[in-house]
Amino acid sequence: MNENISELFELVGEWTTIPDIAEALDLKVTKVHALITDGQLIALRDPETNVRKIPALFISDTRVLDPLPGTLQVLKDAGFSDEEAIKWLYTEDDSLPGRPIDALIDGRKTEIRRRAQAMAW
Repeated sequence: MNENISELFELVGEWTTIPDIAEALDLKVTKVHALITDGQLIALRDPETNVRKIPALFISDTRVLDPLPGTLQVLKDAGFSDEEAIKWLYTEDDSLPGRPIDALIDGRKTEIRRRAQAMAW
C-alpha cells in the first residue's frame, strides 16, 4: 500500500498541509479537518513524513476549488476510495484532453461529473 501511496504523491506532485490550508483560507485547523470529514476535501498521509496532506490544486485562491466537493461526492458514490479519486483526477485522459483536475479548474465540472458517474456503471 505504501508504494501505491508514494506513486500517488508523485503523480499529484504539489501537496499542502492542513495548517497551510487553514492559513490560506483563514480558517481554524479544526474547520479544515471538518471539510475533510464532510468529504469536501481529501487528505492522505505522506508516506515519508506521516503528515496528512491535501493536493494543492484542491485549493483555489482563498477557498476550496468550487466544483471539487460535488465531484468528490460523485466519485465516492461511484465507489471510488480517496486514493482512487485523487488518482483519477490527476491522471491524463486523452479524450478530455488533459487531466480531470485541470478541466475542473477550467470550469468544465459538468463534463467531469458525467464521466465520473459513467464509471460507476
